[in-house]
Amino acid sequence: MSQEQPRRPQPEDQEPIKYGDVFQVSGEIANKPITPQDAATMQTAENMVLGKIQKGGPAAVMQSAASVNESRGVVSHYDVTSDTGDQGVTVSEAVVAGHHIVTESVGGEVVGQYVGTGTASSPPPPISVGDDQVTIGEALEAAAISAGEKPIDQSDAAAVQAAEVRATGRMQVVPGGVAAKAQAAASQNARTMRDEDKTKLGDLLMDASTLLPRDKAVTREDAEKVIGAEIRNQPELATYPGGVSASMAAAARLNQK
Repeated sequence: MSQEQPRRPQPEDQEPIKYGDVFQVSGEIANKPITPQDAATMQTAENMVLGKIQKGGPAAVMQSAASVNESRGVVSHYDVTSDTGDQGVTVSEAVVAGHHIVTESVGGEVVGQYVGTGTASSPPPPISVGDDQVTIGEALEAAAISAGEKPIDQSDAAAVQAAEVRATGRMQVVPGGVAAKAQAAASQNARTMRDEDKTKLGDLLMDASTLLPRDKAVTREDAEKVIGAEIRNQPELATYPGGVSASMAAAARLNQK
């Protein structure tokens, strides 16, 4: 009978993929496992600054490693390393000799530096997050990219409403605004059986900036309010990787650079 039991994982199977295994980093982060929340945060940052996730770039590498680590059971879906939680991730561009040099860091350690060409011959279009800070509307639009296929539920609607309140300074939901549309979508989705028939974050948030009567740069306090709203309306008391709260948190970190 014992031969029919699932093979017990050996110690080597349970070893997580660490930052030092895939990036040339030193210090404590080299021995830290790459987590799903770390990967989601880097994806959001790349989307905000570069307009897309770079093929073969740090975000893609981190996502692959995090997926393996989660499947091995060595990290959970909502884990985040202390380096990312405390210092965040950064994606920055600098023009050197006519080339867009992209530098990506996790917890202060550089994990990628390359010529930021969207194709082999042309650089990606600049996104206004250098001198002009990332706004709440732009953060919501980033969530549409990084978690666009997620069906909107009550936690998303609550997070979007909190974001709208922080952007406009109004406690009331703006009629026809992004929060009102999010609440309507969450209510409709709750009555819809098939996920393919539900309204997704990408459907709602792709043009979020145009639905806000006022907008502002994301601050740490804004992000905290949105995170709290999402968690309070989520049975697992956690935020969704790459979702509204994750995008707001990434924007706040970028704005603090």
